[in-house]
Amino acid sequence: MELGLFVEPQVGGTYRRLVELAQWSEANGLDAFARSDHYLNMDSSAPATDALVAFGGVAVETSSIELVTLISPLTFRHPAVMAKSATTLDEISGGRFSLGVGTGWMESEHAAFGLDLPVLKERFDRLEEALAYLTTAFAGGGTVEGQYYSLAADEVLPSASEGLRIVVGGGGPKKTPTLAGRYADEYNMFVTDAETLEARVGVMVGAARDAGREPSDILISMAGPGMVYSTDEEHTAVVADRARKRDMTVEDYIAMLDARNVPHGTPERARDALNRMGELGVGRYYVQEYAALDDVDLDRMELVFSSLSGS
Repeated sequence: MELGLFVEPQVGGTYRRLVELAQWSEANGLDAFARSDHYLNMDSSAPATDALVAFGGVAVETSSIELVTLISPLTFRHPAVMAKSATTLDEISGGRFSLGVGTGWMESEHAAFGLDLPVLKERFDRLEEALAYLTTAFAGGGTVEGQYYSLAADEVLPSASEGLRIVVGGGGPKKTPTLAGRYADEYNMFVTDAETLEARVGVMVGAARDAGREPSDILISMAGPGMVYSTDEEHTAVVADRARKRDMTVEDYIAMLDARNVPHGTPERARDALNRMGELGVGRYYVQEYAALDDVDLDRMELVFSSLSGS
């Protein structure tokens, strides 16, 4: 199982701290370092760096770890801008950048910055056209004729290296996995139960085969908590607090975590959950830290990742 740290800079955090977290991830042997791409934290504002610009600097200040956006909304950037930004990051990083692409969803963010947020159907139509545009541009150029986006360039240089990957992410049952099957190198979702996962992956596999692609070439990844603690007492206290905030009983909250195979508990229990996730076909798990970057506790992250990796 590949492992990555996934941070949310829109909650608050400087570029310098982002670099520190990426360097820590690399030094601790993680496969990937991921960040969100938001300009606002729901209805509140905090210092928030631009994901693609920031990753240009992070790429220079790291040497081996994969850098991933989870997920860049198509509403922020025209596909031409996204394609050029991605291939530039690909070159800067030496083939270590993966571009996550999604529809966008946060209404308050779009309203605050004056960005259009079309209805969901249109956003999915735009997403498919954007993915076709990106794959064509990454391949070196060609023609895409869409309702919303068009490309007419025999050459688009630089083209993508083999390391530049497209990540399609989201929780929908049909459209997202279909687009992942057609275009993605990685299909990402938030932790979910086995039945839901199997249904989504089934759609993705069918779409990949219909597109003449090999489904096993598409990495399936999940993002979620890493609730690993040294003692049962520490774990119980955290679970009780989170259950209370969700207006759930502790028993129901634990049952939800178990159903989704969320790594939680002492190291051995958490590793067992991750192993079960792997048995379902998940190849990478991103531990998501929804906190200001300065509040990411690296001592605890060391426990989390050493436990999950079995090191």
